[in-house]
Amino acid sequence: MLLRYCLRDHQFSMKKLHIVSLGCPKNLVDSEVMLGRLEDDGYTAVEEPAEADLLLVNTCGFIGPAVEEAIDEILRLAEFKREDPDKLLVVTGCLVQRYGADLKNELPEVDLFTGTNGFQEIDVLVRRAEQSEESLIDLRPAGFVMDSTSARRLSTPSFRSYLKVTEGCNNRCSYCMIPSIRGNLRSRTIQDLIVESRNLEMQGIRELTLIAQDLTAYGADLADGTDLVRLLQRLAAETDIPWIRLLYLYPTGISDALLEFMAAEPRILPYLDIPFQHVSDRILMKMNRRYGAADLENLLGRIRSHLPECVVRTTLMVGFPGETESDIDTIIQYLLKWQLDHIGIFRYEDEDGCAAFNFTGKVDEEVMHRRYNRVMEVQAEISRKKQQRYVGRIEPVLIEGISRESDLLLEGRTRFQAPEIDGCVYITAGTADAGEIAEVRITEAHTYDLVGALLNDGEAGG
Repeated sequence: MLLRYCLRDHQFSMKKLHIVSLGCPKNLVDSEVMLGRLEDDGYTAVEEPAEADLLLVNTCGFIGPAVEEAIDEILRLAEFKREDPDKLLVVTGCLVQRYGADLKNELPEVDLFTGTNGFQEIDVLVRRAEQSEESLIDLRPAGFVMDSTSARRLSTPSFRSYLKVTEGCNNRCSYCMIPSIRGNLRSRTIQDLIVESRNLEMQGIRELTLIAQDLTAYGADLADGTDLVRLLQRLAAETDIPWIRLLYLYPTGISDALLEFMAAEPRILPYLDIPFQHVSDRILMKMNRRYGAADLENLLGRIRSHLPECVVRTTLMVGFPGETESDIDTIIQYLLKWQLDHIGIFRYEDEDGCAAFNFTGKVDEEVMHRRYNRVMEVQAEISRKKQQRYVGRIEPVLIEGISRESDLLLEGRTRFQAPEIDGCVYITAGTADAGEIAEVRITEAHTYDLVGALLNDGEAGG
């Protein structure tokens, strides 16, 4: 996604910056830290690369398509540098951490490369690159963890933000590059997260989304009793942020204590993003995931017992080495049984450096594509039917502003729709300000999106 800029300060600066952030919300937070450091160093962010003195791409390097997107974006910005050689072109992030010096050889247009442990000193590195006559590369072992003192300029709308609670990951899924790119689990302290959350609240944040590679692992490396439930208890007690959302929870890490606290605290939204990855026991074992279909069945039962209204989002992968049509039948069987609300489906990517790269039984691309479509069609019908339950209900909706589809509509999200990844609510009647949580009567439901109208003044909610 293109990082959207906040241009309130430094408006008279002589130096101009254009930054593109690719990949996940965790990467976006890193981009915001870089933006904060560079603005403090006198840069002003601009949307047009032709106007910029500094062109920066924060890359994702997790899977092949992300690598291709990053290279395309680098080459696109390199065209502006070719037209104006005085521009500085900088590449940061996972792609650099993964491929290192190979990138320097392949992309001579780039003036500075730095990975996932170095970006926090981007202003210092940029000044060094400005004085160098040759391309620089700064690669360090992954070890940085941001804290509440890190410079950070939000790029999300002013009323919502991500809170990155950990860095790295101790899981060793056989298809995943993250531990080798981002390093082992490193958790921030609860007190530091409270300080940042309060700062965000003072900036007007109404929705705070907690993110990590594995949110349920939070605190496991601190060995002092810190865990996700204690963090949420402190956030609920010491902030008044009305919506707190949880993304990326490992299935076996979701405790009854977490579900009980969510049930008792309505500000923790009834929404859980739990990547299953697969449901075939055989494939899950090959993926090095620490559960099977029976464990997922038990988990969903516990969630629905404690939180009957809770929406579950998951991700599934098709085409993993050794997967058969029978395994796809198993996925579909469980999807029809479980009736999950939101599902993202991905095709397996063969990545050199992952254990699965050496597995036999690779699935043909055409077969993988067919399996993807088959699962998507089943889930689309489930989603369409699930959405109908909202029709006629009055739901609190966080107003995002004028709709991207038409300036005649407002757009927002219910508690059950996460930003950027789920559908939205198109609002056909009434007025409200961006950032307001307003009551909306849902009038229509489609496969992924809802339609509704703001309640009239004096109309009773329910």
